[in-house]
Amino acid sequence: MRLDKYLKVTRLVKRRTLAQELCNGGHVSKNGRTAKPSSRVEVGDVLDIRFGPRTLAVEVVALASSADKKTAGLLYRRLSEKDLAEAE
Repeated sequence: MRLDKYLKVTRLVKRRTLAQELCNGGHVSKNGRTAKPSSRVEVGDVLDIRFGPRTLAVEVVALASSADKKTAGLLYRRLSEKDLAEAE
């Protein structure tokens, strides 16, 4: 599954175009490397997503072509969340 679609399906990002912009801007990394929107996501991958001062790290647990609100959170496991404002 494409990275931008995975971010949209899991509801980590609200819109797929926003997911593409985040990837193209270098704000998303997969397994420690900057990822493009077309990067393939596999179960076990670790994604780091930077939303301004906040960084969210998640592990891919499952893949699905679509998910509702209740099941979207089951597709990933939150590893950590850091806020740069709190670190200062």
